[in-house]
Amino acid sequence: MAAVYDIRDVHKHFRKDDQELVALRGAELTVEEGSFLVLLGRSGCGKSTLLNLMAGLTVPTAGTLAYRGRALSGPLNSVGYLTQQDTLMPWRTVLRNVEMPLEIQGIAPRERTAVSRRLIDRVGLSGFERHYPRELSGGMRRRVSLARMLCGNPETLLLDEPFGALDAQLRGDLQQQLLELWTDSGRTVVFVTHDIEEALMLADRIVVLGPLGSIGLDIRIELPRPRDADEIRLHPDYLALYRALTHALKQARP
Repeated sequence: MAAVYDIRDVHKHFRKDDQELVALRGAELTVEEGSFLVLLGRSGCGKSTLLNLMAGLTVPTAGTLAYRGRALSGPLNSVGYLTQQDTLMPWRTVLRNVEMPLEIQGIAPRERTAVSRRLIDRVGLSGFERHYPRELSGGMRRRVSLARMLCGNPETLLLDEPFGALDAQLRGDLQQQLLELWTDSGRTVVFVTHDIEEALMLADRIVVLGPLGSIGLDIRIELPRPRDADEIRLHPDYLALYRALTHALKQARP
């Protein structure tokens, strides 16, 4: 498979109070086209920093980060990014939030409204087009954010613990929805989490990150698809994978 991302010996430093803080040191990663890659790691290991670099929001202090063979120096329309924080515009309705990527691209109002309505329906929010974010539950706002990310039809999706603040039932529902949107789409997904069960539910490859972005384990997940959260735990390979990931996370402690 072709490489969508090729990350080589990437370092990222920050300045704070006249001190230099090291977030990543020598990070290495290749992301294959069409794959669902989960970055699994403890808080502070550099997961979000690495994702921000992949989104083009920041640049490496040293090393090379290429997207489809070209050095990445800024955000791309072909890459969608869903952060941990709720970034919906509170003064815009659901419909107007979702259509924002197409509005920025200069797409005519009638076309962007039609596309947005289809996506709102796909995430199960038909009938809420005229509601404002304050009138929605946390799970509904996450659905709107997912629809907005997809509205620009990005070929690559970056998701930074997008469901972490939700209860177990909502998280499971949105995991299934994300898998349905990804399956057979040809899109590449990089998903950040600290939850082993979530990683095993979603991924076809899991990379366990240790301190400063070091790789503790890089493993293919051959569990059958489509995956059901309850049934997948009964698969004979599930427990061995869970133990391997738990061990890798313990070994990755600073």
